[in-house]
Amino acid sequence: MTKLLEKAFEDASRLPAEDQDALAEMLLSNLASEERWTDAFTKSQDKLAQLANEALAEFKQGKTKPIEENSDFSHN
Repeated sequence: MTKLLEKAFEDASRLPAEDQDALAEMLLSNLASEERWTDAFTKSQDKLAQLANEALAEFKQGKTKPIEENSDFSHN
């Protein structure tokens, strides 16, 4: 365990039990979410590669166009 994580657990241990449980639930939820994202991303590599190849082929065939700055496409 890293020093920073040790300090976080040490500091958290001084919180009231209710706050400790809330923090634990958030941490466990974050860890589970990260695991799901990693799993989903790993399983999607073949599909992502296929889509990238299709997009590149369309670009090389001149079937694509640049996204306009004022288009309906969101640039967030």
